[in-house]
Amino acid sequence: MGAFLSSILAPIALPLGSFLAIPMFSSWSTGLNLIFLSVAWTTIAASYSPLQLELVAPLVLRLSLYIIPSLIFLLFDIGLPSLSVEFKTQGQWGIPSNQKGGARAVRRVVTWSCANVLLTVALQAGIEFFVTDVLQMKSLLLIKGGRWGLNHLPNPWTMVKHGFIGLVSRNIIQYYIHNHILHSPTGGALSNLHQTWHHSVRVPYSFAANYDHPICHLLHRFVPLYLPAIALRMHILTYLIMIGLFSLEETFVYSGYNVLPSTIMLRGMARRADAHLMSEGEGNYGCLGVLDWCHGTTLGKGVVEDLKAEMDKHNVEAKAGKAFDGAGDAANGLAVCTAPIERPTMTSRKRRPNVHFWTVSDSLARYKVS
Repeated sequence: MGAFLSSILAPIALPLGSFLAIPMFSSWSTGLNLIFLSVAWTTIAASYSPLQLELVAPLVLRLSLYIIPSLIFLLFDIGLPSLSVEFKTQGQWGIPSNQKGGARAVRRVVTWSCANVLLTVALQAGIEFFVTDVLQMKSLLLIKGGRWGLNHLPNPWTMVKHGFIGLVSRNIIQYYIHNHILHSPTGGALSNLHQTWHHSVRVPYSFAANYDHPICHLLHRFVPLYLPAIALRMHILTYLIMIGLFSLEETFVYSGYNVLPSTIMLRGMARRADAHLMSEGEGNYGCLGVLDWCHGTTLGKGVVEDLKAEMDKHNVEAKAGKAFDGAGDAANGLAVCTAPIERPTMTSRKRRPNVHFWTVSDSLARYKVS
């Protein structure tokens, strides 16, 4: 099995790895980085079929940005619990092996979480195979070709536009599926499965993000990301960037750590994920908290409180006041400089005296001998 996976991953891992690593570890200029990124992606797109790209590229990203970091966090929590507890929001209860079920429950969560990740990757590749090879239709994602010619890169403006729409759409779809289907007030089979599987974990750790019944997992994690992508027919590079971002989100937001890079984004999202699991799903159905604030399903501090706390932390109000004062002073100074200057009026003007300039001819005439 290991040899089989190596044979699949080896042809694409190196160029894809260089594609991801060059911007992070290179000290070269932005222009050179873009050139090398273009060359790396051109090599990938020209060397492999669309089906290979849709299978292996998401798999590499999920392995490198979710499964492996989550495994490192888990080994740290279990191997050094006395040190890990210092960074856990819930203290000793944040250690996975201290939760209900102990090590056996942890193994179950890890196994099903990895299985669900592999399921989504395989399902996406299967859909692509069915559409392109069986139905003989165009691929659902734009993979090769396009207006940018041989390098197979997407149009930058289209990439930004599709990325923004995809991010917003994913969060909206995920909120309503999570709230009205997986936590339906009337219950139902999916709601019961989600409650039995996902909410058996009371305090989050990274593998808990994708631990759920496979059907619930597809609805909660795969559909909100994949539907906007195929509706817009995104370029696969845009789709891969979104997969990378959401993989990092799941890794850090569900890690249970209180030391995270961003107060507004990751720390607030992590706090809302904690409250959602610990309350057994009574609120906080969206990761960002905006729709929870709109619909009144926020538990604890919401996104508005996070913004206020961040503004107080950085003293935004005082800085804004100084900026306005500085702008006012500058405007006043400009007004003084541009005001008309009153010139004194002269009551009398002296007549300019006649001045006679001597010339060479005058000098010769003076000494001329008659």
